[in-house]
Amino acid sequence: MCEYVVMADRRIKLRRVSGTLGAEVLGARLRELDDETFGAIHQALLENEVLFFRDSGLDDEAQMALAHRFGSPSVFPLLKLMGATGPSFQVIEDGPESPNEADYWHTDVTWTPEPPKVALLRAGIVPAVGGDTMWGSMTNAYDALSPTMQGLIAGLEVVHDNESFIAAAARKMGDSPETTKLMNELRDAYPAVTHPLVRTHPETGRRALLWGGDFMRRIAGMSPAESDTLLKFLGRHLEQSRFHCRWSWEPGDLAIWDERSTVHQVVNDHFPQRRSVHRCVVDGDRPFFDPQRAAG
Repeated sequence: MCEYVVMADRRIKLRRVSGTLGAEVLGARLRELDDETFGAIHQALLENEVLFFRDSGLDDEAQMALAHRFGSPSVFPLLKLMGATGPSFQVIEDGPESPNEADYWHTDVTWTPEPPKVALLRAGIVPAVGGDTMWGSMTNAYDALSPTMQGLIAGLEVVHDNESFIAAAARKMGDSPETTKLMNELRDAYPAVTHPLVRTHPETGRRALLWGGDFMRRIAGMSPAESDTLLKFLGRHLEQSRFHCRWSWEPGDLAIWDERSTVHQVVNDHFPQRRSVHRCVVDGDRPFFDPQRAAG
């Protein structure tokens, strides 16, 4: 039996997707959101970290309009170098000639100084079987660490770079002088950046692991052996299913998630079937750690 949590203003209903994070939203017409209903959705996002809408009824234009409600939609760095001047979609396609490259836990684009704060992903082509997406709560993963471990990692900083993204993009685009030139431009335009390993959420005040996955190179100030040991431990820690939720896509479904407190990955069990999703993200702020703000 489905259990629903009714928002205080009774404008939307939520069905929890897992015990830790994620909720399906019912009763919201995304093309016709008044300010009060959008406020309820925004609050639900802060509390549940990822929201799902079956058969959203959105096209690219309407999805971008919804993204504007959360802030300024981003121009993806690679598309910016290719000449894009306004907010853009990434149409991410997997298939026989283009295997999925996102089958690892990560937060998007942490190789930029100000990673996105919110992402909106809409399903286009859905494989007959497989191709789910999973999310993990990095607030709950942090909270589950011992106080001793929390004290150890608080204040540490991690170097992030775009080398793994460049390698994946080059594979998809094909080996050519033009691709090599573009990848070198991306490397030069976005040099390595340092982010806190534990970040303070600017709206909720909660602490969360900031996990870029393959974008993470090393913990600043540690030896390679020390950094590898600690990052491997945290990587195994966040893989625990108690921190996760999973969504099985149908065409037109929409997911909205808080990039500041979650990680996600595509379950790569649909190859060589085709899968296509439309993603846009909203500009965020520079991640920070506030030692004075309560950890809970």
